[in-house]
Amino acid sequence: MHANDDALVFMDELSAEHLNDTNTPLPSWRVMIIDDDPDVHSATMFALGNLEIQNRSLSFLHAYSASEARQILAQESNIAVILLDVVMEKEDAGLNLVNYVRKTLGMHDVRIILRTGQPGYAPEIDAIRDYDINDYKTKSELTRTKLYTTVTSAIRSYEQICAITANQRGLELIVNASTELMSQKGLQNFASSVLQQLNILFGRKVEGLICSSDDSDAETGALDFTIIAGSHSFANGIEQKIGRIQQPELHQTLQESITNKKNIFGADATVLFFENVGQRNIAVYLQTPINDLEKRLLDVFCSNVTVGLNNVMLTSRLHKYAYFDPLTGLANRLKLLQTLTDTLTASNRDKSVLCLIDIDHFAETNDALGHQFGDMLLCAVAKRLLDHFGAACHLARVGGDTFALLGHENLVYPENISNVFQLPFNVDQQEVQLSSTIGLVRLGNYDGGSSDALKDTNIALKRAKSHQRSSFSYFTVDMGVEIRERVRMMHALRAAFENERLFVVYQPQIDMRTERAVGAEALLRWKTEDGQFVPPDQFIPIAEYSGLIVDIGEWVLRSACFELMELHKLGFTEFKMAVNVSQAQFSHPLFLDSLKRALADTKAPAHCVELEITESMAMTDPALLIQTLHQIKQLGAQVSIDDFGTGFSSLSHLQKLNVDKLKIDRAFVNEIGSKSGEGNIAKMIVQLSQSLNIKVIAEGVETEHQADTLMSFGCHLAQGYLYARPLTKEDLRNWLASK
Repeated sequence: MHANDDALVFMDELSAEHLNDTNTPLPSWRVMIIDDDPDVHSATMFALGNLEIQNRSLSFLHAYSASEARQILAQESNIAVILLDVVMEKEDAGLNLVNYVRKTLGMHDVRIILRTGQPGYAPEIDAIRDYDINDYKTKSELTRTKLYTTVTSAIRSYEQICAITANQRGLELIVNASTELMSQKGLQNFASSVLQQLNILFGRKVEGLICSSDDSDAETGALDFTIIAGSHSFANGIEQKIGRIQQPELHQTLQESITNKKNIFGADATVLFFENVGQRNIAVYLQTPINDLEKRLLDVFCSNVTVGLNNVMLTSRLHKYAYFDPLTGLANRLKLLQTLTDTLTASNRDKSVLCLIDIDHFAETNDALGHQFGDMLLCAVAKRLLDHFGAACHLARVGGDTFALLGHENLVYPENISNVFQLPFNVDQQEVQLSSTIGLVRLGNYDGGSSDALKDTNIALKRAKSHQRSSFSYFTVDMGVEIRERVRMMHALRAAFENERLFVVYQPQIDMRTERAVGAEALLRWKTEDGQFVPPDQFIPIAEYSGLIVDIGEWVLRSACFELMELHKLGFTEFKMAVNVSQAQFSHPLFLDSLKRALADTKAPAHCVELEITESMAMTDPALLIQTLHQIKQLGAQVSIDDFGTGFSSLSHLQKLNVDKLKIDRAFVNEIGSKSGEGNIAKMIVQLSQSLNIKVIAEGVETEHQADTLMSFGCHLAQGYLYARPLTKEDLRNWLASK
């Protein structure tokens, strides 16, 4: 598409009509390229080298740094256009060079086009506002056509400025006007300032107005105008109904200018046309004739007005993108935070509630019906929320399928929000029934700022999700303390792992008939810098939640395998090592690779390594588990099910699992010796293991009575304080030697 456009433009510019205007060659336009990338110089000359603009060829000056450019600019003159890179030897080298050109060298005629490949170093609005540049483009958007168009526009502007340099007063007025216009914010303020500057430029009071029409209306021929600004008496006298100016002559003159895309200089009035400014056509109607000198001044003035208008429209669009969601048109997270800040300092905060509304199972709907359908569904939800709550509440979209609602507690409460989702949504001729989960924060006694309020509302939302979908939860202080403590511990755990404050201990596993140690279970421990131990039931869930358990689990596995080999070298050749494997670790796609590496690197015999998985893991995804267990068994390792009896195992699935051992949970061992039951569940697990021909081991054995009872059931393996507490590797070796 770009290639065809380029060809058409170049044919037009190099047509015979242009070439034959005069036989006298005109001096070339001097274009200076300042960029530290030689490829940019080559690409620019390739795009522009053979072209003519205004019947004049182009010649080029080259500088590959800001310092080199300073030397050339100090010696050269009559440069029409500077194509300037922002980031060269320094991040602000290009911007500093702008000030050098304008202020130190006093080169006010040359047109400076700022080009950048890294817009973040010089945001467009800041650069245009703070530096005397004439255009700002990213290198990616400068196709051959757009580069030609940009340079042509700049050269024309330069030519016009040079043509009226003799009229110093007019030039100064235009520069002053441009500076004033660039400081304006918003289209209406800008338009009013244009009329004021025209009065100064002409040196007389000029009645007029500025109006706009949508770009699409020009194709239909039936234009409706919106008056943006006007001189007080003139604009107030204009009758306008639904965008259509009622005075036929005025409407016809404006329509002629926009339809033909041209300025109109009449005997009694003048119309200045500005095309496609932010997808709109702008027309300035002046109730005065214009002489030739004023026309020349207007040419330059209009060029600057065009730049200013585009900047204003760009600023408006950027403001919209910065504060509003492009899909739904609702406020975004940043705008919500601003509104929330205002609310927290307002008198109505005592009755205000902030709410997050999360669409249940939206991801599945999106995957099943497509992202385009999902976008339409989000727009339908946004519209219904707007219709339901209207202007009384502030509504925003703060995430993919998460909306925020801020308003009075009489409106923002769970039942009222749930009513929005009572009826199905009709999208693309399909009815979709949705529900939502809701988190809320009452702002009346809230101590934090807007960011904290939004975070705490999200905490309440997650709490509601963890309990049940389609439910709600109000934030409480305890929730905040809990989540912040979890985050604190997560960072502390990561630091402990990196600084080697985690270590492994080993609890022997005993054949109760002979009291001989047959193996040990590797257990993870955490000792803080101040010597305090953090209980495993506190930090293991944090490790799983954060994903750190994958790295920690692999380290424990390797440490246990190394210790197993050391014990074998000491003569305990039949000793086995049991290692717990978390669900996150077990389901990780590289788990089998890490197991293979651990066995290969330590040379530990696989048949002496036993992986312990929990019963709940076994039931989460039985198909995946069966496949993974098969691969583990092929390596020769053994597998046991830990905490057996605490979950909801299906016996049919248990039969399919190729496991070697069941571990009776300590809760059932503790029942042995109580008045009721006497360990019936433990007995049942032993009988089940016998019927399935699977070994069984009991954990948490602390009394001789428990040991005797378990042996009477047929369970011969155990671990617990009756035999040994968890031991360091040195203590384990000494303990085994003593046995």
